[in-house]
Amino acid sequence: MSVVTRFAPSPTGYLHVGGARTALYSWLYAKSQGGKFVLRVEDTDIERSTEAAKQAILEGMAWLGLDADVGPVYQTDRFDRYKEIIDQLLAEGKAYKCFMPAEELDQIREEQKANGEKPRYPGTWRDRNDHPADAPFVIRFKNPLEGSVVIKDHIRGDIEIANSELDDLIIARSDGTPTYNFCVVVDDWDMGITHVVRGEDHINNTPRQINILLALNAPIPEYAHVSMILGDDGKKLSKRHGAVGVMQYRDDGYLPQALLNYLVRLGWSHGDQEIFSLEEMIELFSLDAIGQSASAFNTDKLIWLNQHYIKSLPAEEVAEHAVWHFEQLNIDTSQGPSLASVITVQADRVKTLKELAEISGYFYADYDEFDEKAAKKHLRPVAKDALALVKQKLNDLTCWDAEHIQAAINATAEELEVGMGKVGMPLRVAVTGGGNSPSLDVTLALLKQSEIGQRIDKALNFISIREKS
Repeated sequence: MSVVTRFAPSPTGYLHVGGARTALYSWLYAKSQGGKFVLRVEDTDIERSTEAAKQAILEGMAWLGLDADVGPVYQTDRFDRYKEIIDQLLAEGKAYKCFMPAEELDQIREEQKANGEKPRYPGTWRDRNDHPADAPFVIRFKNPLEGSVVIKDHIRGDIEIANSELDDLIIARSDGTPTYNFCVVVDDWDMGITHVVRGEDHINNTPRQINILLALNAPIPEYAHVSMILGDDGKKLSKRHGAVGVMQYRDDGYLPQALLNYLVRLGWSHGDQEIFSLEEMIELFSLDAIGQSASAFNTDKLIWLNQHYIKSLPAEEVAEHAVWHFEQLNIDTSQGPSLASVITVQADRVKTLKELAEISGYFYADYDEFDEKAAKKHLRPVAKDALALVKQKLNDLTCWDAEHIQAAINATAEELEVGMGKVGMPLRVAVTGGGNSPSLDVTLALLKQSEIGQRIDKALNFISIREKS
């Protein structure tokens, strides 16, 4: 049997981390088994579905690199197929028209609640043929009255639900549009879905869907219902916990590799291993290794992983994602050193790509003003001789590399008989505008030799103006 999994989000909001983890698990299982991964957009809730949410889902999946083998497939393109199957069920007596007004059903449910009973449709129209003319109706599926449904769940073991606990599900609304639980069944059948990985909040839907599949003589997929993700405070993950939309993590400077690695460990494990390449995830992943317990989101752990990937991935790969953050700050990385070379010298100094862009602007354009604290401490009259002499020595270099730059800085300190800090710190502020940067030799080596003299002149001018004021 060829494995086919699916991720089926509803476009009523952004792709959140819980959905992203479900998508990842489905994608990994398909890849690990040499199968196919289907992306299906369940947009039958026309009032709440938005084009912006659809695009956000596609954008999030693309950013994470979870490419679909099939899709995206939109349920709104399949209404004719759903109607065909509904008509088939009606013809076979496995579904029926229900003319009960919503107000009457609401009243029945209130009475059931008052009597301590489970609110449910009582089956009033299940076997009636006295249909009123021109009256609105819904179509309900004839759920079996006896027996039970057994869900064979990879995570939770066998889950048995008595059919007496289930009422007759509406499969088409009064306006003729099909309902979520019915569309899912037809889609899974038509798309040959063999394994359904989804959140535990769908467990109540599963027995209803299995009964419809049985009525259609369709194969039953295997199921894996994943536990919820909790926030740092132990409560259900929500917007109050900060960034729960996947693209917010992109905006905040996380690498998709870090987020994927973090999400795969929110419920799944392989020994004590914490860091997994995508290839390792595919090789090692199994549904049976997903735990039943809810997982708590730990932002500090995600930051740690992000730092790891910024430092350990090839700089060119990090650059592919970092360039977006420079663009947000209107920094043109085509004018200056390669972004990969900047990442190489800055990787140990940052936690996020956003932070990387914020501290690296001086590699691509002159800064607007000096950091006030750094300038006050290091751009003082006493620094003028050191800056003037090091400028001369740097201008005289015929080989512009880190080794020769460091030699020029050392020679300046020796000639003036001062410590390295008396030359290095004023030079750092002059070149970068602030008091923090990678080592001066590699920092200057990434800049154009002609720019260095201009920036030192800017610092000397700053000192002169301060002297006069």
